[in-house]
Amino acid sequence: MLYGRTAKGTVGEVAGKVEAAAAAQKFGVLNIIDLGEKLQAKGIEFRHECRILEVCNPQQAAKALAADLVISTVLPCRISVYEEGGQVKVATLRPTAMLGLFALPRLKPVAEEVEEAMVKIVDAACA
Repeated sequence: MLYGRTAKGTVGEVAGKVEAAAAAQKFGVLNIIDLGEKLQAKGIEFRHECRILEVCNPQQAAKALAADLVISTVLPCRISVYEEGGQVKVATLRPTAMLGLFALPRLKPVAEEVEEAMVKIVDAACA
């Protein structure tokens, strides 16, 4: 269900690598959520570094949405960069696993293409 790797560098540095790798795969970064900052702004104690990058390939998103708008519930794709146990980790949900939540087998090729790109993004950020 998840694809993840350990990376070298800080959370901020690795998040920057994710951004560059996403662009190389023709994915745009729509938003970066600093989870600690957001939670602390709401008065919640959170001491871990965690950034969630929302990424999207517009052509692939258009294909999926044309097949069924329910896919909008799992868009955009997300890549999490976080510190855990002294290591920086990068993880994403596999689009093929997400597709399994829906009865939409016609979208399998799109999910496979997106997953291939997402794995390349994570791998590049962790190289």
